[in-house]
Amino acid sequence: MKFADTSRGRPFTKDPAVVSFKGKYWMYYTLGPYVGEQKTSDRGFSIGIAVSDDLEHWETVGEIPEDQTYEQRGICAPGAIVLDNRIHVFYQTYGNGANDAICHAVSDDGTNFTKNSTNPVFRPTGPWNNGRAIDADVIVFKGKLWLYFATRDPQGDIQMQGVASASLDSDFVRSDWIQECDEAILYPELPWEQECIEAAAVCEREGKLYMFYAGAYNNKPQQIGCAVSVDAVQWTRLFQEPFLSNGKPGSWNESESGHPFVFTDENSQTHLFFQGNNDMGRTWYISRVSIGWRDGTPYVDGTGERS
Repeated sequence: MKFADTSRGRPFTKDPAVVSFKGKYWMYYTLGPYVGEQKTSDRGFSIGIAVSDDLEHWETVGEIPEDQTYEQRGICAPGAIVLDNRIHVFYQTYGNGANDAICHAVSDDGTNFTKNSTNPVFRPTGPWNNGRAIDADVIVFKGKLWLYFATRDPQGDIQMQGVASASLDSDFVRSDWIQECDEAILYPELPWEQECIEAAAVCEREGKLYMFYAGAYNNKPQQIGCAVSVDAVQWTRLFQEPFLSNGKPGSWNESESGHPFVFTDENSQTHLFFQGNNDMGRTWYISRVSIGWRDGTPYVDGTGERS
């Protein structure tokens, strides 16, 4: 699979989030600005919507509009989850520097969304960060909805991971979120992670949480690592090297394999969606690999077989 939305003049599709809803698979993704002959407006980053019957072939079906004042500079990097037969999308504002924050919207049909009246619903506090929150991912665990986000150090140089939570019976408004700790839960330490850990993609397996994350800024190259937790807050890396590396010279993802999203289908197969390119970010594509599991450790399963 290699998918890109070309509606704005070039292949440009980043930051995937995939759910199963009403008999189809739905993908929400970052859609790039208009270029070339398609430059009919000055809209920046937006969120596109595509559907599929098989996780391989995708059809674009719409966009989430930037129709609120706080969205005027753009929105992107959605995280998605189905709760009570509704799709909840947690996304970020874009272009506001340290003021970018996480917003929330909900849909009954996958394409038409109602924005949370308290948006943005979350940004971190405390001296350990600069107040920015991007790259949301959410998961239900131990009776709460956990929100993973990327933020930066006070100087705005180092990207790192944080976490907040809200009650499942809440409306996920701003006052419902509790920041779970006053420090990064995952901070770049390994050489390949360079100065950035972002784009948490979390799944549960046998009572543990597994986080696939992007290490290094875009095209440095960004690659994907993996960590594990039993309490949703304290994380241990499973590997010292990337779990999923960028491609070899000449391959479609030579510049990076980054910004993961993990999806478990109805047959309990784990799929890892990610973005890549080979031109240092002029274009972007979404792809997918199957993940197998052996003794509590994930591996890239080229056969697609379930373990």
